[in-house]
Amino acid sequence: MLTTSLLAITSLLSFMMLLIMGSLLRSRVAGVREWCIANVAVLIALPLFAMRGVLPDFLSVAVANVTLAGGLLLYFAGCARFLGQSPHWPALGASLGVLAAAIVFWRYGTDDPQTRVIVVSAFHAAWLLATAVLIARHIPPRRHPYNYWLTASLAAAFAIGHAVRGMVFGWTPAPGPDVFAPTMFNAVMLTIGTIVMPAMTMGAVMMVHDAMLATAEEAANRDYLTGALSRKHFDLLARQEMARAVARSWPLSIVVIDLDHFKQINDTHGHAGGDTVLREFVKLVRDILREGDVFGRLGGEEFAVLLPGTDTPGAIRIAERLRTQASRHLVAGPFGVCQYTLSGGVATWHEHETLEALCMRADRALYAAKISGRNLVLSDVLPSDETASEAG
Repeated sequence: MLTTSLLAITSLLSFMMLLIMGSLLRSRVAGVREWCIANVAVLIALPLFAMRGVLPDFLSVAVANVTLAGGLLLYFAGCARFLGQSPHWPALGASLGVLAAAIVFWRYGTDDPQTRVIVVSAFHAAWLLATAVLIARHIPPRRHPYNYWLTASLAAAFAIGHAVRGMVFGWTPAPGPDVFAPTMFNAVMLTIGTIVMPAMTMGAVMMVHDAMLATAEEAANRDYLTGALSRKHFDLLARQEMARAVARSWPLSIVVIDLDHFKQINDTHGHAGGDTVLREFVKLVRDILREGDVFGRLGGEEFAVLLPGTDTPGAIRIAERLRTQASRHLVAGPFGVCQYTLSGGVATWHEHETLEALCMRADRALYAAKISGRNLVLSDVLPSDETASEAG
């Protein structure tokens, strides 16, 4: 009666988790499909276990165990795909085949329930441990690790539970206890075994939720056309860098960039050509900038680069490199070949100066560069600044 109740409750939990996971299919997050099928496998296996003695052993023992194990392997495959790793389907299929052969042999070749329990427990312990290691080793960077460590810890705990079950049955003299005998140990082990998939699916839902939040945040923080930071997020990071510059007593400079005669580019090559130029320019800038530099699109063809730890001469050197590389950059597409140039304005932050004031000084230098002929970098000069450098 206890066994039937546990299996019924777990089936209900698995069904609920399947509905929750199924609602995430439209997210197109890698791994969700495999996790859904894993829960379907469990929903097939548990009723077969519950009807042992009613159904033939081939269904309630062999098919039930292989189906449950297949669900575990599908869960592992879902984790691998979610984390950007290969599931190694041939290895998964081969291991399931070996398990199926072992179960059939120790039921129909030699009817040995004790050995079957040991083999099945070892199989589940090994793949749950593999799942734990997989998740722990491939936590995505710049993500909150809680959801991933929780899921990995659950997998490791369940692996230990299955290992303990297998060892107890291995140490017990033959013929060993009946797996469904109404003992406290069997009740605890059965409970652990049956809640594996609902609990692991809960962890998967948490990881998917984290991935969806990260995607939404990335979309909100990025310009949809070029992938550069949005102006709002650029301003937020700029203010954080100002606070860091004060704390560490290091310089901070900004370069405001405008692509020269961009309207003419649109008129000549069409808006598709202009959009391509913007995207290719952003790729060019990313290849040149250092880790830690902050690059955003302010609007239209205007961009800004925040340079932590960089004084005016250093900022001018970086801006000059950008200008030189841009002037040599040929952008090709169905619209033809386009060559463009840029103008830049450099300003170095002074403590207690607002971001708006800093950008205004850089804009002033940019305007001076544009009226001086374009394809030029100038800096806004204050008494404490270095002499501005020009090129073009």
